[in-house]
Amino acid sequence: MELAQVRLLVTDFAACYRFYGEVLGLKPQLGSADGPYEKFSPAVGSAGIALQDRSVMAEVLDELGDSANGHRSLVVLRVDALDAYCEEITMRGATILHGPALLTDRLRVAHLKDPEGNLVELQEWLLLRG
Repeated sequence: MELAQVRLLVTDFAACYRFYGEVLGLKPQLGSADGPYEKFSPAVGSAGIALQDRSVMAEVLDELGDSANGHRSLVVLRVDALDAYCEEITMRGATILHGPALLTDRLRVAHLKDPEGNLVELQEWLLLRG
């Protein structure tokens, strides 16, 4: 398992994009100033901070809504075999809220919460398959 990113669910994507890119000086991966997603990276290391338009995530998990109601971040973990990992952690007591499901043509995801209610996304990157 590898920590891929910490994702912040935001309502004012443009202002947050400016803050992380221009104010903090982190490098944007895609240059998507209008969203709905952008990952910012420091000069060294592979993990980063990502922004995601809150309304996009609300389409996946209805409980989020368009405005912040307590869910302000999303911890993202990359795994190699999403179905097997979800089965394994379910047997250890996890409750999967959504997925495993295709999110984009390159990404499968599953969502769950930690005991405090923080959102966790498990990702399987399809481009990494041989």
